[in-house]
Amino acid sequence: MLSDKELNVNLLDKLDLLERLEMAGNEGGYEKIKQQLAFERKCIERKLYQNPPLTEA
Repeated sequence: MLSDKELNVNLLDKLDLLERLEMAGNEGGYEKIKQQLAFERKCIERKLYQNPPLTEA
C-alpha cells in the first residue's frame, strides 16, 4: 500500500502533466499538444522501464 507521501507525489506528477498539456494547447493548439503527448509518453516509459525498478518486489 502506498503511503500518503507517495500518493501526493503521484498526484503532483499528474497535475504537472496537465499543466504542461494546457500550456502546449495555449501555445500551439492541437499539433503542439500531440508533440507534448509524445514527449510525455517517452518520459513515462523511461520511468517505467528504468533499472533498478522503483519499488522492491
